[in-house]
Amino acid sequence: MGGYMIFSGTANPELAKQIANYLEMPLSNATINRFSDGEINVQIAESVRGKDVFIVQPTCAPTNDNLMELLIMTDALKRSSAKSITAVVPYYGYARQDRKAAPRVPISAKLVANLMETAGITRVVTVDLHASQIQGFFDIPVDNLYGAILFIDYIKSKNLPNPIIASPDIGGVARARYFAKKLGLDMVIVDKRREKANVAEVMNIIGDVKGRDVILIDDMIDTAGTMLKGAAALKKLGANSVMACCTHPVLSGPAYERIEEGDLDELVVANTIPMQQQSSKIKMLSTASMLGEVIRRVHNNESVNSLFETN
Repeated sequence: MGGYMIFSGTANPELAKQIANYLEMPLSNATINRFSDGEINVQIAESVRGKDVFIVQPTCAPTNDNLMELLIMTDALKRSSAKSITAVVPYYGYARQDRKAAPRVPISAKLVANLMETAGITRVVTVDLHASQIQGFFDIPVDNLYGAILFIDYIKSKNLPNPIIASPDIGGVARARYFAKKLGLDMVIVDKRREKANVAEVMNIIGDVKGRDVILIDDMIDTAGTMLKGAAALKKLGANSVMACCTHPVLSGPAYERIEEGDLDELVVANTIPMQQQSSKIKMLSTASMLGEVIRRVHNNESVNSLFETN
C-alpha cells in the first residue's frame, strides 16, 4: 500500500470510503467499541509499524465523542509504532471559540489543538477553518484546504443569468471576496447585528441586488437563522434568486425546517459532516478527491498548495 494506511473513525465513514476509493486502496481495519458506560475502546487490527497513517475523523456532533475517539485512535496508533499520524479532520469542532470574546471564557480551539498534539498527531489536514489563525495554535504542520475548489466549478455549471456574490456578514467578507475574484463577479454584504449566540437580525444590504442571482458564501451553516434572514432581506430588495454555498453543514436545531420553508432557493454544502436528514433544497458535493489527493501528496512530500493554485 505504498507505505501509508487510512483509518476511519465513526464520525463520517462514508467519506473515508470515498477517499480510499479515490486512492484505489482499502481502508485499514480498526475495531471501535464502547463500554456500557460510554467509554471508547479501540483496537488496531493490523500492523502499522513504520507506516504513515491517516485518520479520517471530523469532530462534528457528537463533538466530544468524536474528538475523544480521534485522540484514543491516535494513542493506539502511536503505541503501535506508526511512523507518522495525520489527522484528516474535514470539520474542526470548537473552531468558533478561537479567542477571548468576553471575560472569563476559554479558547477552546487552542485546547483542542493541544489535545491533538499531546495524543501524538504529527499533522492536521482540515477544510475551511472558521478562523485561519487557528493554524497558529498548532506546533505541527496544518493544511487548511479551501472548499472554494468545490463550489467554484459548481457555480459555473449553474450558468446563472445575472450572478453576484454576497457575504452573509462583515466577518465573511474576505472569503466572499475570494470567490468574487475567482469568478470575476461583483460582491454585496449583508450587514447584521447578532444579539446572542445563534440569533441574528439582518440590518442592511450593502450593495444593489435588484434583478441579480445572489450567491451567499460562508464556511458553515448551523441553525440557518443568519442565512435565511439574509436570503429574505435579499429577496425583499429584488434579488431574482438566492443560493448559498457553505462548506460545513452543521445544521442543528430547526435548521432543516427553516431551509425548507425559507427564501433560500438552494443550499450547496460539502460532505465534511454527514447530513442527518435529506432536503430537496440541499445539494451535497464530495470532498473525497480533494482530500485523497492531499493525502497522496503529503505522503509523497509533494506540494499541497499547488493543488489550489492551479484552480
